[in-house]
Amino acid sequence: MNRQDPEAEIGARAEAYRNWGRWGADDALGTLNFIDDAKRAEAAGLVRGGTSVSLSQPFDMNGPQKGWRRRTNPVHTMLDTGTDAERGNQGFPHGLGGADDVIAMPLQCSTQWDGLGHIFDHGYAWNGRRAGDVVTSDGDLVTGIEQAASAIVSRGVLLDLGRYLQPETGELPDGYAITAADLRSCIDAQGATSAVGTGDIVLVRTGHYARARRDGWGDYAGGAAPGLSLTTAGWLHDTEIAAIATDTWGFEVRPNEFDVPAFQPLHQVVIPNIGLTIGEMWDLEELATTCEQFGRYEFLLSAPPLPITYAVGSPVNPIALL
Repeated sequence: MNRQDPEAEIGARAEAYRNWGRWGADDALGTLNFIDDAKRAEAAGLVRGGTSVSLSQPFDMNGPQKGWRRRTNPVHTMLDTGTDAERGNQGFPHGLGGADDVIAMPLQCSTQWDGLGHIFDHGYAWNGRRAGDVVTSDGDLVTGIEQAASAIVSRGVLLDLGRYLQPETGELPDGYAITAADLRSCIDAQGATSAVGTGDIVLVRTGHYARARRDGWGDYAGGAAPGLSLTTAGWLHDTEIAAIATDTWGFEVRPNEFDVPAFQPLHQVVIPNIGLTIGEMWDLEELATTCEQFGRYEFLLSAPPLPITYAVGSPVNPIALL
């Protein structure tokens, strides 16, 4: 890879792995089309003991965001409280009291999905549409996240790169670029239940989230981090996975792999060109421990976005069932 020419490196991969038109001119789901009823039925068969694991970070003021591009942590405010109920000032009859609350937050401030309208490539959105025709001041009118509300239920596969590549710590160092060879060798090491194929949702654990929770958020949001290399674009395309999520802020390795200015080049290839849905800031710690204990790395994964009309991303509380 030429570290001096991000434009050419991104462009070559965008052209080589572009899925525009693959599911028709009107498509709004991209690689989520790989998940069909048979795939969901297969995934349901993976539930044996009924163990349920949430893969979401807490949504609270103690999150990782520092205000970059107006991304803040969730602000939770009570509208009615127990004190109001005790004082009888809520206006309800026969002693009834209640509590109510509101939350204000960017949709991508914690565990979330990037929708297909989140990233553009030279002014073009997923499926070759002009970016301005897709996302306007009213939101994503074509590929809004609400269209995926019932789609993201499938076989999940955990690839624990942290434990595999760094068994002593279980954590990849910041700036480590995960290659396709790393992914393949991790699959081989974890065994048959880690095989990745059409319609699967791949979860990549780097250990970065665990380090941030132990040592403090620091620059977790936007700083140096392990992540996928731009060179994995072919693997992400050829495996025909439906979606992928990591335990990092930005999915791909940071700093990005160039010696000149570049920003999230793998996003530029996979979202608008491959049509791949990406998840970020997932908490994979309990799941990794559970998979290691059970000796299997596949499970039913239910991770639907909130059907927020015309949104380009969504908070999510993913659930793995084993």
